[in-house]
Amino acid sequence: MKRFVAYGFLMLAISVFGACVAKSKLIDAQMQYRTLQTDSSIMASKIIGQEDLINKLKNDINALNQQNTQLNTDASNKVNSLQQNLQDQQKKLQDLQNLLNQQRNKTADLKNKMMNALKGFSDSDLTITQKNGKVYISLSEKFLFPSASAVVNDSGKVALNKLATVLIANPDISVDIEGHTDSIPIRGKFKDNWDLSTARAVSVVRILVNDYKVDPTRVIASGHSWFDPVDTNVTPEGRAHNRRTEIILSPKLDEIYKLLEQ
Repeated sequence: MKRFVAYGFLMLAISVFGACVAKSKLIDAQMQYRTLQTDSSIMASKIIGQEDLINKLKNDINALNQQNTQLNTDASNKVNSLQQNLQDQQKKLQDLQNLLNQQRNKTADLKNKMMNALKGFSDSDLTITQKNGKVYISLSEKFLFPSASAVVNDSGKVALNKLATVLIANPDISVDIEGHTDSIPIRGKFKDNWDLSTARAVSVVRILVNDYKVDPTRVIASGHSWFDPVDTNVTPEGRAHNRRTEIILSPKLDEIYKLLEQ
């Protein structure tokens, strides 16, 4: 009987111990489950945060791609505009160069015509040069005028007649007549060297216009006194060079001016 009771107690103890062990495992499992639930919630929050970040990065990438596309389009348009502008400028420069070449050729042709027309005169009486796109005909004082006079002599009229023939045949040439003196103050009829240089230029203009029918709208007269010398005023030879009348012939530059104004 005692053995039976002992055995019963033993089985009861085993049953109670087993129940305690099962309950402990259940509690541990429940704690692990709660931990896993917490970790899962944290992970889910992190995933959501990462997804939001990924979506933001995708949006940023799309915005940058759009911006890059727009920049490429703007850059391409700018390059095309610059290329077109460069081509326009190159064409304008080429057109200008062509006009300048025409101007240079016209000037050279005009110089040759004047040299042929005036080839019978001495180099000491007149010289013909080409510079700055113009033809300069320089006539000495002794060739055109008596000393201290503004009346053109016969030899001067012959030269002006030949010159006028070329001018009439080339109506696109502008004519500037400049009177020049040396630095010695003038005495007598004229008030000063300004007066004499201007009077001489006007005398030449009157002969070209009145006697030889050069278009007066093409001709300008001016006096420079002794302030534009070509030589020294210290020596007699230098002063003789400075006493001169210059006829400056300029092909019209209307086409060049129009091109530059564009």
